[in-house]
Amino acid sequence: MGIVSLLLAGCWQQSTSDNNIQPTEEVIQALPDSALSSIDNLEFVVELVDSVHSGALQSLADALRSDSCRLTFRGNLYRDADFNGRVKGRPTRIVRDWLFETDEDFTPTKLGIWGGGMGWTGQPLIVTWPDSVLAQFKQQSPALTPDFGRREVIAGSLYGAVYFINYDTGKASRQLLPVGNPVKGTPTLDPSLNGNLYVGQGVPRVEPFGQTAFNLFSHKQILSPSRDPEAWRGWGGNDSSPVVVGGFLIWPSENSTIYKYRIAGDGTLGLHSLLRYRVKGGKGAGVESSMCVYRNYGYVGDNQGNIVCIDLNTLHPIWHTTIHDDIDATPVLEVENNRPVVFAACEVDRQGDKGMSHLVKLDGLTGATIWQHDIVCNRQVIGEKHFDGGIYGTPLLGRGNCKDRLFVNICQIDDSRKAFFCAFDRQTGEEIYRTPLKHFAWNSPVAFYNERDEMFIFTGDSAGNAYLIDAATGQILFTQVMANNFESSASVLGNSLVIGSRGKQIYRFSII
Repeated sequence: MGIVSLLLAGCWQQSTSDNNIQPTEEVIQALPDSALSSIDNLEFVVELVDSVHSGALQSLADALRSDSCRLTFRGNLYRDADFNGRVKGRPTRIVRDWLFETDEDFTPTKLGIWGGGMGWTGQPLIVTWPDSVLAQFKQQSPALTPDFGRREVIAGSLYGAVYFINYDTGKASRQLLPVGNPVKGTPTLDPSLNGNLYVGQGVPRVEPFGQTAFNLFSHKQILSPSRDPEAWRGWGGNDSSPVVVGGFLIWPSENSTIYKYRIAGDGTLGLHSLLRYRVKGGKGAGVESSMCVYRNYGYVGDNQGNIVCIDLNTLHPIWHTTIHDDIDATPVLEVENNRPVVFAACEVDRQGDKGMSHLVKLDGLTGATIWQHDIVCNRQVIGEKHFDGGIYGTPLLGRGNCKDRLFVNICQIDDSRKAFFCAFDRQTGEEIYRTPLKHFAWNSPVAFYNERDEMFIFTGDSAGNAYLIDAATGQILFTQVMANNFESSASVLGNSLVIGSRGKQIYRFSII
C-alpha cells in the first residue's frame, strides 16, 4: 500500500473554519522576509525593473476566492478547489447538459499535433458579471454574440484560442480570442473585473510564445509574448495559471523565471521585477504547476522536484526543499491552527522507468516535512512517447464527512498502466483506500456535498470515463465513457461542472 514516514512530530490539528471565515486584520499581517538556511542550496537573482513603484502587496486578502466566480485554476490562492459544489441526497448519475465544440488545428509541431478542445492542465473559468460590468460590455465590446449573458464560461483551448460560452445555453457568447499558440493551462481573470484576462501559451506553433493578456472590453491583446534572452532555461512555455494578489500579477514560467507585473488602475501591465533561481550547480528549472499563496508567501514546485517558498513583496526565496522528481501537480495550501501547511506531489520521470512518487505535507513557514508517503510507480514508454507514473492531477482536500482526508489520482502504480483514485489521512499520510480506475488519469478531482455534508467526487480518465465516487468509502457510484479524454480539470458551480476534453469538446455535466 506504499511507504509512509512521519518526519516531524506534533502535527497541527485541522482548522474547523475550513477557510471560509473572513480573515481578521491580525491573520493577514505580512510574514517576515527572512531566508532560512535551506536557501543556501539555491543560486538566485532578483531583478528590479520598476524602481518607481513599491513592490509591497497592497492587500493580502484573497480576491480570487468567490462564491459565484471561478477566476483561476482551482479557484483561489490556496488552490484548494473549495468550489462548494452541492447535491441532494446520494447522487447516482452524471448527465450531460450541453456540449460546445472548439475549432481544431492539425499543424504539426515539434511536440505533435494539438487539435482542439482542452488538455492538461486546463480548467474552464466561470464568471457571473455584475450589472455594471454587464452594461459596460454591451456598450463597448465588439465581440458579443446574441447569446452573451450574465454568466459566462471562459476556456483556453489547444486550438490556440480562448472561447466564451453562455453557461446556461452552451452557445458561444463572444467571438473567440486568437492566442496564436495552444493553451494547455488555465487563464486567470483579473478579480477586479477590469476586463483583463491573463493567458499562457503552452507550445510554440509559431514564435515567439510565452505570456499573453487580453482586455475583454476591447477584445484586444494588451500583453504580447516574447522570449526572455536572459532566462536560465530556453523553454518559454507558460502552463502555470498566474495569481493576482495585492495589485500585482505573479506569473511563474517554464524558463526558470517568476515574473511580477504591476497592474495599474487602468488595467495596463508593467513588469515590476523578476526572480530567476536554480539549485547550485544545476540547470534552470521550469514551473508548470500553479503557485499557491498564503499572505505574502508564494509556493511553487518545478520540473526538477524543487519546492520554493517566495516572499511576494520582494521575490526573495524564504526556504527550499526537494521531492526529487518532476512536479506538475499544483501545490495545495491549508491552514491548521493558524499555520500554513502545503501538500505537494511528484511524478516518476527523471528517476527512470520505475521509481517513487512522493506525496508530502510540508510546514509552510519552514519547509520542514511533516509526513511523506512514497508510492512505487512506473514510467511507460510507448512508441516514441513516454507516460510518466505518479501524480499529475492536483490533490483535493476533503471537507464535511471527509474533512480529515486528502484525495488524489495516482498513475501506473507498480505494473499497472491504469490509475488509482486514492484517499490519504491528512494528519498522518497513511493511505485509507485506493479505487482502481480504467485508464491513467491526469485529471484533478472535484467535490460535491449534500445536505448532510457527505462528500462525493467527480474525476475523469484518459479514455473519457467519468466517475462519481463516494469519498467516504471509495465506492464508484457511476461511471460511463462521456468524452474522448479528460486530461483537463473541472470547474464546479452548484450541482454542475464544466470540463473540457481532448479533441474539440467542452461539456457541462450535472450530478443528480
